[in-house]
Amino acid sequence: MQLPTPERLRQKRLDLTLTQSALAKRAGVSQPLIARIEAGDVDPRLSTLRKIFTAFEEVEKEKVLARDIMHTLVIFVSSDDSVESAVHLMEENGFSQVPVIDQGVPLGSISEDTIIKVMTERKASDISQMRIRDIMGDAFPTVSPTTELNEISHMLERNPAVLVVEKGVTTGFVTKHDVIKLLHG
Repeated sequence: MQLPTPERLRQKRLDLTLTQSALAKRAGVSQPLIARIEAGDVDPRLSTLRKIFTAFEEVEKEKVLARDIMHTLVIFVSSDDSVESAVHLMEENGFSQVPVIDQGVPLGSISEDTIIKVMTERKASDISQMRIRDIMGDAFPTVSPTTELNEISHMLERNPAVLVVEKGVTTGFVTKHDVIKLLHG
């Protein structure tokens, strides 16, 4: 068995987005000791290394994954549905957009913004009977249930939602609101 180098310990801490102080607190040691171990100025005792590794393991278990925060009831429309039915569904559920999913596979999205844009070009009566496939926008990005929150957050910077897909079937979704709720929950 090979013990980790000071550089590898530091990299592990950074990968887990821990400060030296946070790691020290979790491991029950001082921050200056963590700094000296990472600098290679001191050879830590085995008991100290064990405390540090236990702290690393605890942080890894705390990672938030898509499956931890996703909604499993996915409200969606089919590409064959009418725009009118999509509007009704969005109003009924209080959503401004919904994914377009056929047989579990995400094909696109429909939003209030898309519908309003089309309304500037055509009569409302013509639009209500149009099929979703004729005006839908791009599909929301997809992730697996084990995708970490950090990656999902980056996707949500550019998209209103992220779909969770497992074995080719949409099983859930995550919105910006779901991520923000983690601040107080």
